[in-house]
Amino acid sequence: MLGNIWQSSNYAAEDLGTSEIKLSYFRENGFLKPGIHWKSSPYGQKKPWNPEALYNTKLCKKIIDKYYSEKQFDQEAA
Repeated sequence: MLGNIWQSSNYAAEDLGTSEIKLSYFRENGFLKPGIHWKSSPYGQKKPWNPEALYNTKLCKKIIDKYYSEKQFDQEAA
């Protein structure tokens, strides 16, 4: 059984070794794709214009690791 692959932002940030602010940055700037890396929580929303996001940490990790490895390479090359 696969289990639940979606985690709230605070658990996802902890699992990924990053902050909720950085996860939001990746989501809002298109690095993390809706329906693949994140989705809106199905539970009632206090702010429907700013939904709580749930993250697929396994897929997010690949994107975040790639971003940081490219960023580190750019800094070393400079």
